[in-house]
Order: sequence, then C-alpha cells, then structure tokens
Amino acid sequence: MLKIVTFLLCLLPLSLFAQNASTIIPENNTSTQDTSKQTDLIDIAKSLFKINPDKPRRPSDKKVYFSILPIGANVPGGSGKALITSTTAGIYLGPRATTNISSATFTPYWNLHSRFGLPLRTSIWFPNNEWTIQGDTRFLVYPQFTWGLGSNNNNDDKTLVNYRYIRFYQSALKRIKPYLYAGIGYNLDWHFNVNSDDPAVDLPTFTKYAYGTNGSSFSSGISLNILYDTRNNSINPLPGAYANVVYRINPTFMGSSDSWNSIYIDVRKYISLNPGKPNQQNTLAFWSYLWKTLSDKTPYLDLPSIGWDPNNRSGRGIDQNRYRGRTLFYLESEYRRDITENGLLGFVVFANANTVSGSGTLFSSWHPAAGTGLRIKFNKGSNTNIGIDYAGSKGYSSVLFSLGEAF
Repeated sequence: MLKIVTFLLCLLPLSLFAQNASTIIPENNTSTQDTSKQTDLIDIAKSLFKINPDKPRRPSDKKVYFSILPIGANVPGGSGKALITSTTAGIYLGPRATTNISSATFTPYWNLHSRFGLPLRTSIWFPNNEWTIQGDTRFLVYPQFTWGLGSNNNNDDKTLVNYRYIRFYQSALKRIKPYLYAGIGYNLDWHFNVNSDDPAVDLPTFTKYAYGTNGSSFSSGISLNILYDTRNNSINPLPGAYANVVYRINPTFMGSSDSWNSIYIDVRKYISLNPGKPNQQNTLAFWSYLWKTLSDKTPYLDLPSIGWDPNNRSGRGIDQNRYRGRTLFYLESEYRRDITENGLLGFVVFANANTVSGSGTLFSSWHPAAGTGLRIKFNKGSNTNIGIDYAGSKGYSSVLFSLGEAF
C-alpha cells in the first residue's frame, strides 16, 4: 500500500507541469512583498536583546541576507555523526522586481575522524536576469557504503568505499526569451584513492563493474545547458515552474579516463493553494528527474545514484548511494504549510520514489520513502527556513537538517 500511495503522489508532477504562463507567474512579483508582518528568528533575537525591536524590517532595507545553522547530525553513507555548519547568503544583484535572488551555500562538515567535506554551491543572477551562472565546487574525503548496481542486493550486501573527491562545475547561461536560458559549462569530477575499507573485498568484483572501481577516475568535459525557470527564489521557491536539461560530454582529449556522455533532465512545479495571501505558505511542490549515462565506460562513482543529484537533496528517507545504475528515474511530492500566521513555524509532508537500471528493466522495481518535517523561519528577507525532517523507507530512517527547502 505504501508503494502504491507513494507512486500515485509522485506521478502528479507529470500531469501538472503543463500550464499557461499566466497560471504559474504571480501577477505581482512576490519578492517585493512587504514582510514586516512576518516573524523570523532574527526578529525574536532582536526582541530578546532589545535591539531596535519596534523598527520593522522591510525588503528594501537591505540586499544581502545571511543564515547559518551549526548542528551535529548523522551524515549519509555510514560514517556516523558529524559537525555540520551550513551558511547561506542571499543577495540581489539588480532590481528586486526584475532580478532573482542570488545565493551561495557553504556546508563544511567533519565527523571528527576520517570524513570531511568543503562544498560550495552558487546560483548567481545578474541584473534583470540577463545572465545566470551556476557553480558547484567540492573537496571531499568521503568513505561511503555501496551496494553495487541495480536494486536486487539486500541491505546488508554492502561494502564501505574510501575515496577522495574533487568537483568543479561552472556553467553560464544567457536569457534567450523570458524565463528561458541556454548556455555552456565545464564539469570536472576526480575520484582518487578509491578502495574498499575491507582489504578482502575486490571492488571490481563486488560491483561487477570495471570502470572507476580501482584506484582513480578522472572525468573532464563540457555541458550543454537549457534552463526554464519562472521562480524568483531558489532558496524557498515560490509558485512557478523549473526545467533543466544538461547534456554532458567527457572526451579523452580533455583529460577523461574514458570517453563518456550523459543526460540529466530535471522538472519541478510549485502550486500555491492560496495565491491571494503571498505571505502565507500553502504550497504543493513536485519534482521529477531522469538521469542517464549514454556510454558503457562511465566511471562507477559518476553513474546515476540516489542522493547524488546536483544538490544532494533527492531520496530523503533512503540511504545515499543505496541505488545506483546506468539510468535513474525519480519522483517526489511535498505539501508545505505555515502553522503560525506570522510564518515563523511551518510543516511539510513528503513522499518520493525511485527506480534504477542495473538488475532488470528500469521500471521493474520502485523504492518508496516518506516523511514529515518542521520549518522555522530563520530569515524572512531571503525566505530561508531551517528544516528538520524525519524520513524513512524499508530498513532505513534518518533525521535531516537543512537551510532552505529540499527542492
């Protein structure tokens, strides 16, 4: 029953995405709405410490917004607890009425032992949204469980893989018509010191995959990008739609260990259930992506894998890396609602499902998960929430902390 309900909920984005622009773009740009009637943790702190408690904060007062969340939590992949500090900065580089908010998120973590990471993600929008530059830079020491290809392996049929990882993605896209962008990017993935934590385990034999499972793999190439985005805030998307297509080419003459190509198609839809109250969150959100490698020699750690989407947000309630294959199809739906009228507290309920190739046909086995979460408004200027989610699937559950929404 859980699989049936989850599957039906997640299928909704496929039928709801095709709508006229008039139904997905707010008549008034909600980024210019007066937030003085909302309350966030900054307002509460100012009130407690008597720092101008009677002076309302309005969107026009400033252009830069910071949010920070230092926590101790489990990190995915089987490496125990870690100290995680997530910092998000939002900034307007042009007029609010015509420019999306740019964002940078830095989330370093360390498990006080063998695992740490320095990931930085950026989404830059130039004045009047003429150009956008999307970036993702990481250095990770990242031991993580792997279960091989497909989904037939039992949960205990896993081995811990040690490796170091450097990622450098940058793409620049030019607006070619309202909300539609096209551009080119450069992508680098370097996995090195790849080995099993168990010396008795031979990774190529365990994974039944010969490429990138012994020593290192280097992938360097260009990407061709098409983006359609009617949202004006990627930190906490408002009603609108999003579609992104990335075709990646990794030739050996650019340094790749083997020549390989892939395609990533990402579609999202956000529907407000009370459009007359832009300061009240009451939203249905839907997300679906298809990620497929088009070559037989794609390195193992570059193959599509749950939780390894560009922002590492998919598969809440499923252990990261649990399902890996040459093709991955993903569906998720979420309901977001304010609890308090001032927007300080809210909640979400969500469900997701995925299917991968590698052990049978792509759609022969679905893997569902579901959960719920609390939202606390940290910064109303950038509409940044602290998210505390509990999610679970068969044989696994987790508590997740975040700044900003999952998608």
